[in-house]
Amino acid sequence: MADSATNDEIIAFRLRAHHLDERLSYNSLLDAAGACGIQNSPPGSALTALHARVEDMSATALDSAVEEEKSLLQSWCMRGAPHFFPAADLPVFTTGVEPTSEKAMRHFVLGVEQSVDSLGIPLSQILDRVEQEIAGVLRRRRMTITELGEELADVLANSLTTKQRSTWESQGPYARGQSLGAGVIHFCIRLLTLRQILCFAPREGNTAQFVLLDEWIDDPSITSSTASDESERDRARSELLRRYLHCYGPSTRADFAAWIGIRSTEAKPWWDLIAGEITEIDRGRRTWMLAEDVDQLHRAQLPHGVRLLPPHDPYTQMRDRETIASEDFHREIWKTVGDPGALLVDGRVAGTWRARKRNRRLSMTIATFGTVPKSVKSALTAEAEAIGALREADGVDIEFTSD
Repeated sequence: MADSATNDEIIAFRLRAHHLDERLSYNSLLDAAGACGIQNSPPGSALTALHARVEDMSATALDSAVEEEKSLLQSWCMRGAPHFFPAADLPVFTTGVEPTSEKAMRHFVLGVEQSVDSLGIPLSQILDRVEQEIAGVLRRRRMTITELGEELADVLANSLTTKQRSTWESQGPYARGQSLGAGVIHFCIRLLTLRQILCFAPREGNTAQFVLLDEWIDDPSITSSTASDESERDRARSELLRRYLHCYGPSTRADFAAWIGIRSTEAKPWWDLIAGEITEIDRGRRTWMLAEDVDQLHRAQLPHGVRLLPPHDPYTQMRDRETIASEDFHREIWKTVGDPGALLVDGRVAGTWRARKRNRRLSMTIATFGTVPKSVKSALTAEAEAIGALREADGVDIEFTSD
């Protein structure tokens, strides 16, 4: 008979796995980032997410980990979104995520299908060609995706037939003034990060740039793993799924697939690898978690305190949203465009927040789901002021509202 668990147990277990029960010391920054990666969209949100998990976080500390120590790496991974993760975990968050079939790749980079079909060339073939040429364009340079797209599109055009080249160089559907070929290459670059070809360099102002991975990280122990080696791929996939189940379990294969950015039918190669390590949990539907985590699940206790989580925080990226928030509030927490941040009060999602920096001051609106005690408002005010310092604001103007 399958084990069962209450919602409170699951919430408490997940909060602990996400390091949201109590902050880690700064020396454990990599543990926080490596739990399941830290999404960085919109840009800068990763710093807020890490602040919710780690003591003494600052923009300077994050920059040091990325640029000087190079212990943290930023790359596109789950769902084709930019994430920070430990450089030592490179295979987990690249090879472990990579879809390998034509169908799976097309789903991972939704939007490319019509353009690829109009060219009459498989996406996998275009991807291989881009991989062959990208070093010749990017070597010893830092380039934006627009610059990369344009230069690589020019290079690849020479290998196309007359008809293909005409389509390739025509106005594309993605951006004004951008050729169809350059747009397709933008999608390919998302996939090439999973092949460990390139990664993000630190931003210059508001501009994101790319660099070849082997030039950014000069450490063979990190970059020497062979993504084409099936045993390496299996190890990376297994570890990615373990981390997912530790952070989001009990869960399902379909929810794991959605978290990666693939179809549920395509998740079998991951799921089968650790079939002997998982156990079923009855939640009115069949779900699974790591067998070694079951005792911890039943011992977990809801934490006390408050956190301000940014949009797309790893904790709110779970697919079973009804577990952590009443359906009445889903439209407030998860928007079609422009998600707000989320309030955590004693382990519960208790509202949303938005902030905007004007000149040197940060204006923040905190919307609670119902009234909250003065003590909670005071704690939320302190968190808001900490985020103001994190964003190097001279002060924070806070407005509380309630639904």
